[in-house]
Order: sequence, then C-alpha cells, then structure tokens
Amino acid sequence: MALEDAKTQIDHAFTRTDLKGPSFENVFGGAASFLRRKYTKDLTGVDIAITGVPFDQAVTNRTGTRLGPRALREASLLQPCDAPYGWGYDVLSECAIADYGDLAFDYANVAAFPATLEAHIAGILAAGAATVTLGGDHFITLPILRAYAARFGRLSVIQFDAHTDTWADDDMARIDHGTFMYKAVKLGLVDPARSVQIGIRTDNPDPLGFHILDAREVHRIGPEAVAVRAREIVGDAPCYVTFDIDALDPAFAPGTGTPVWGGLSSHQAAVMLRGLAGIDLKGGDIVEVSPPFDPTGATAIAGAHVATELLCLWGWTRRQGRTAG
Repeated sequence: MALEDAKTQIDHAFTRTDLKGPSFENVFGGAASFLRRKYTKDLTGVDIAITGVPFDQAVTNRTGTRLGPRALREASLLQPCDAPYGWGYDVLSECAIADYGDLAFDYANVAAFPATLEAHIAGILAAGAATVTLGGDHFITLPILRAYAARFGRLSVIQFDAHTDTWADDDMARIDHGTFMYKAVKLGLVDPARSVQIGIRTDNPDPLGFHILDAREVHRIGPEAVAVRAREIVGDAPCYVTFDIDALDPAFAPGTGTPVWGGLSSHQAAVMLRGLAGIDLKGGDIVEVSPPFDPTGATAIAGAHVATELLCLWGWTRRQGRTAG
C-alpha cells in the first residue's frame, strides 16, 4: 500500500464521512469504535446508535463490567470488513450505524444513575435511532426499558441469561442487577406472557409468568427449535432483546461476575440469535462482560458477536417494513 493510500486508512472512527459500508483498517491499530463505525454525537440520519454504559455498581458478586464496553469495542475489530456471516445481506452497508460513545455519569452519585441512563436512551430514541447498548451490569436494562416502554408501550422481552432476575424487590429505589426484571414487570414495562427467558439454570420460586426455556431444554430440543418457540411467544409485539453473557457456559465466557455451569455454547447462542429473525426488534443490549476475569478476551469476543447479531436482527426488522419509531 502506498503511503498516501495508507493515510486514508487511519482512524476510521473519526475520519470516515459515511455511516454505511465496510471499513478496511488494520485490526491492530486505530481508534477502537464498535465495528469501526464513526464516533459521533450527531444522530442525523442514524438508524442504530451503539452506546456503552460502563456501570457495575449493582452487582452481587464480582465487579469489572464497567470495563465491558471498551473490551467489546476492541473485540469487534476482529470482524469489521466482512458482512456478518450467514444473513444474506450486509447490515453495515444497508443501515446507518454510529458509535455514540459511552454514557457519562457521576460514579459517586449512584442514586442519580437510573434517571441519567433513561434520559440518555430516550434522547437517542427521540432522534429516530434505535440502540444497541454495551454494558455494564444487567441493572442497566431497567432504565433502558423505561425509555423504550415510554416510546413503544409495554414490551415483549427475549432474555438470554443464567438467572431470571425476577427475585422480589418492591423497593424501586434499590439498584440491583438481580431484581431489575421483577421491577420491569411490576412497573408495567414488560409483558411476561409474551416474553421468554432462555438459558436459565438457577432456581427462582416465582418467574412472574415468563416463559422459560432453560439451558437443559435448549440442550434437549436444540437451538433451532428454541428460536421457533421464542418467535411464537413474542409474536408481532414490539420486542427488546437483552443478552447476559452468563447465559453462555463459563467454558465459553468465563469473564463474568456470576458464572454458572451447564450453560449455552457459543454455537447455540449464534443459532438462536439468527433464528429470531422476524421478530419486531426495537433494540437490545449485551451485558455482564467482565474483562478482568478473562485474560484471553474470549468473553468479549463472544459479546461483540452478540452485539453484531443484534444489529443484524434490527436490520432484518427494517427489511420487513418496520422501523425504530
């Protein structure tokens, strides 16, 4: 490559002028935006905004997910130049995708965090863009759901997780990643009758009416059948997908705060995410990636693939004539 040509290949996160198309840049160099998308706070013409939420002050065990967004962006650089495999279209060329950067918040004022995050997501939605959020611990999904429900009404949720996160907690001011879905139901943000939790393998005496396809069921009937069942449950309702990386077995994703054996394989997760094509996806997140507990980076790699599949699912929704608004 000639020197002058090489100069045009530097730091696409800042120098690219378009929001669509592939990005050919050295994997090992340049600014680490997600999939080399343009870093921008200008949402004009943006279809999907990728945003990070480096918050981990709601965990019950190991911290470290505040470093998740950074690790997920870096891991995404392994796959920026090619269309995501197996979809039959290139979401990076068809959809205008921007990296909106991370949420800024006062780490010492935890009580103010939920409203700050809700306003952050609401602002993106008001601009006409959807969000794919990089966490952060799983509590962040509650303020996100507040913003989405304010725009779309009560949502169906597809939750990939080892835990239901529906343990009883009627103190709505408590900030806890293990009770956020209980609160989402009690606040009327989520319709459990049209929602499904996949990969569960911890006991909870009251699942609040959610359909549960636990990890053993995934292993028994296979990921294709689980995806079909999930689509049947959700139907044509507006849907949000939240993926806790601990849905994967620790063999595939050790870098998380509360790992549980007997979980999903990365193959099973990939098949199920692809099999959800056809739902009316409004947005999604990938949470609980904790880089300090995985020096190999495998957990972040899996999480970056999940986020990419969420982009593809949203693009597929738009191909069906549906939009974020």
